[in-house]
Amino acid sequence: MSSGPVLNLIFVGDIVGKGGRNAVKALIPELKKRHNASFVIANGENCANGAGFSLSCIQDMESVVDVFTGGDHTWDQKNFEQEIRSLKNMVRPANFSTMQPGKGWSVFRNPASGEVAVISLVGKVFMKDSAYCPFETVEKILKEIPPSVKCIIVDIHAEATSEKAAMAWFLDGKVTAVLGTHTHVQTADARILPGGTAFLSDVGMTGGQDSILGRDICDVVKKFRTGMPTRLNVTEKNIRLDYAVVSYELMTGHAVSVRAYSEFYHPENM
Repeated sequence: MSSGPVLNLIFVGDIVGKGGRNAVKALIPELKKRHNASFVIANGENCANGAGFSLSCIQDMESVVDVFTGGDHTWDQKNFEQEIRSLKNMVRPANFSTMQPGKGWSVFRNPASGEVAVISLVGKVFMKDSAYCPFETVEKILKEIPPSVKCIIVDIHAEATSEKAAMAWFLDGKVTAVLGTHTHVQTADARILPGGTAFLSDVGMTGGQDSILGRDICDVVKKFRTGMPTRLNVTEKNIRLDYAVVSYELMTGHAVSVRAYSEFYHPENM
């Protein structure tokens, strides 16, 4: 029995620095055509010089990205707590304190058809202790999303694979996809859970291929070897864009496929 049209959306892994932003701007239009995708979500919490967001960085990419999600580095840039107040296309972790500015979830119009609810969460295992329970938080949010919104995408920005997997199974059948971010390492476990929820432990990153999580190799090795404070410069060349494509039924919001991909960006002037 047909469940109606199937739509595709793209989720981009953690964007690191100017090189990551340039790769997004250069590659996403073609990737949307290739995958017949009408909606793009990107975790951008490292887009401002490798740490946090800025209004100008979001404006730099908003022509090709519909929604930006955050993480534990959301407030690393000192002015962003003011800048986020004017943004309609940004969701920071919903389980941050309610006293912090910005929204933890919102509903967006998909140009192809229907609406997409995007929820940003941050994990607690091996992460900052100040965040509230992501499970309790998302449970409350699901009660607030209008029943007419069938597609719900959850970005779980977390260190532990077990916590991400637990979130996916907890939400199986209740949301379209649970996609992990934060580790900058794309995983090979993309699957559809029994209830129709797509899951991928980590989408990966959009940053330097020849780097350590987007940072200069020598800087990172020095920090590990010496244990001394070291400036970790962002690698801006030979950029790899990691992303996932989720296909879902418009009428039900159930995912029918999820696949992880990587694409390379080699600008001539870098």
